[in-house]
Amino acid sequence: MKTIYDIQQFLKKYGTIIYIGDREADLELMASELKDLFDSQLIDVKDYQSATLLIRTEIQRLREKK
Repeated sequence: MKTIYDIQQFLKKYGTIIYIGDREADLELMASELKDLFDSQLIDVKDYQSATLLIRTEIQRLREKK
């Protein structure tokens, strides 16, 4: 996964579509969904780590803009 869009498409495979309208809230909810999938052993560690890193980076970028 290289973009947030990739993460959205990945989550869609598991029936999860996230759109609240607040970008930061969307990202935090995606991170939560990924953690739930990982804890349930539905996704592997590599996918979880790469997606979480992307999300954290994007949240950091958004907070720096404020």
